Amino acid sequence: MLLLILGLAVFVTAHTFTTFRAERAAVIGRVGEIPYKIAYSLVSLAGIVLIVHGFGAYRSAGYIPLWDPPVALRHVALLLMLVSFILLAAAYAPSGLIKGAVKHPMLAGVKIWALAHLLANGDLGSVLLFGTLLAWAVYDRIAVKRRADAVVPPRSGWTQGDWIACAVGVIAWAAFIGGLHRLLFGVGVIG
Repeated sequence: MLLLILGLAVFVTAHTFTTFRAERAAVIGRVGEIPYKIAYSLVSLAGIVLIVHGFGAYRSAGYIPLWDPPVALRHVALLLMLVSFILLAAAYAPSGLIKGAVKHPMLAGVKIWALAHLLANGDLGSVLLFGTLLAWAVYDRIAVKRRADAVVPPRSGWTQGDWIACAVGVIAWAAFIGGLHRLLFGVGVIG
């Protein structure tokens, strides 16, 4: 559990630091943009590696149950994950109605992803992992909303980027349901 907590602390600290725009700019001014981005990426990757290993070790030691989620919440989580995958894809698709309406589809997708996993899992490690990432994403969305440099112009119509986001999101969602989640994380989505 300690590795999981350490990984979350490293990952969230690195990502939260970027919301302090003056301090971030000062660091970039001292070391340069490329070294900053390399360091940021390496610290973030280290956090992810610690999270993955920490959660794996936690699961190997045995789940610590807090509650038993009703089966219906797992069905809700499946539908939320479809929305999450589409939003995550929209973050990288050409700008469209989804991106214009949601403003920051990556953070919205992470929030929905974390909420879906909180609904479907009732163990301590899951609450720690997904609850922390949900709290970070909520904080980060508020921070982004307050920044003048993060304005996304609204779109009035459905674009090719929206179709791409939906197609990629549905394909990724189907792949995870079809066995990719089990392959990557050792837990099947269905059954």
